[in-house]
Amino acid sequence: MSSLRTPLCRRLGLEYPIIQAPIGSASRPRLVAAVANGGGLGMLAGSWLEPARLRMAIRETQSLTNRPFGVNFVLEWDQAGRLEVALAEGVRIVSLTWGDPTALIPAIATAGAFSIHTVSSAAEAVAAQRAGVDAVVAQGWEAGGHVRGEVAMSVLVPAVRDAVGDLPVIAAGGIGDGRGVAAALVLGAQAAWLGTRFLATPEADAHQTYLDRIVAAAETNTLWSELFDLGWPNAPHRTLLNSTTRAWEQAGRPAPPNRPNEGEPVAVGGDGQPLLRYSDTIPTTATSGQTEALALYAGQSAGLIHDIVPATLLVKRLAEEATRALSSLPPQ
Repeated sequence: MSSLRTPLCRRLGLEYPIIQAPIGSASRPRLVAAVANGGGLGMLAGSWLEPARLRMAIRETQSLTNRPFGVNFVLEWDQAGRLEVALAEGVRIVSLTWGDPTALIPAIATAGAFSIHTVSSAAEAVAAQRAGVDAVVAQGWEAGGHVRGEVAMSVLVPAVRDAVGDLPVIAAGGIGDGRGVAAALVLGAQAAWLGTRFLATPEADAHQTYLDRIVAAAETNTLWSELFDLGWPNAPHRTLLNSTTRAWEQAGRPAPPNRPNEGEPVAVGGDGQPLLRYSDTIPTTATSGQTEALALYAGQSAGLIHDIVPATLLVKRLAEEATRALSSLPPQ
């Protein structure tokens, strides 16, 4: 499978061009380390952790793997303090999204770390390149979770690749198996970024109901909307259809505060706090109550996911599938 090892793999010390997206609360150290130990790149979601908890999560991940991993920060919030903690703890791969990365790039570069920024258009990719990022993630509209753009991955990746020249491009959105990884490489990406597929692993901190819904989903069972906005307004996202989305659609898609059962407590988080309907919070393993009614972030790739696979083995399987897919192409 050496044919899969791209220049970005060599630069980051990866065996395979497979990156686990920072899937919010589900992205705990066990998952990140398992992906890294499989030869891919795991990503911690650091955006909502207090600095002390972020430091603990980084150190726990370091205790579970000696391979590279990264930390992601959402620029909707001030992340300078968290970034300082990550860099001080030795993190050398930093992913940024949802904002202008310019202010944080100097600190990342000074620390000798590698910066990645998620973009949704070729113009945004060029702006990120000018800001000094080391690579960009071209996130297609098919992706799960919070998605800024409305362009399909199959169009966005080559458009971004053409726009940024030699800057490494990572493909995201709708990639659920090794065929998708192979397609990303053919389109000009140097790695594939998978979120929903890595949610469906035992290491992810996702409630069993959430996992079951991913495995049972068809490719048509997601909704791109701004519905789950309590905690993060005006941020489009893709989720699985559930009782909350159905009630809202049946009511004619009303705007807040006129949505069905607006603000109703539907579950309880691991900290004992109530989780409200339309909250942006996912159901983790510690959540109880009507977990099905919460935000079940997932991409259209859910329709390609039919099992729960340990993350280390999943990386290997994805690589094997990608190699087979590439070898089946007709000779040029």
